[in-house]
Amino acid sequence: MLIAIDDDIFQASGMSEAEFTLEIIIMLFQKKKISIGKAAHLARMHLLQFQHELASRKIPVHYDVADFETDLENLREMGRL
Repeated sequence: MLIAIDDDIFQASGMSEAEFTLEIIIMLFQKKKISIGKAAHLARMHLLQFQHELASRKIPVHYDVADFETDLENLREMGRL
């Protein structure tokens, strides 16, 4: 699925497209809508890099067994496991 966002939104927010996208991904992670692995993947960051981004924002990493299982399944689907 592709989501189109008008340039006016970026201008109003004062963020680039990449910054805006990262904010959305982090918000979804904070609301526990996506796992940390999925968030890092969507942000096109290594997991450790994404964790550093969260730490710089003082956002706690909530990672439990369910998140681990979700990450394993995502890796299987991507053919990385």
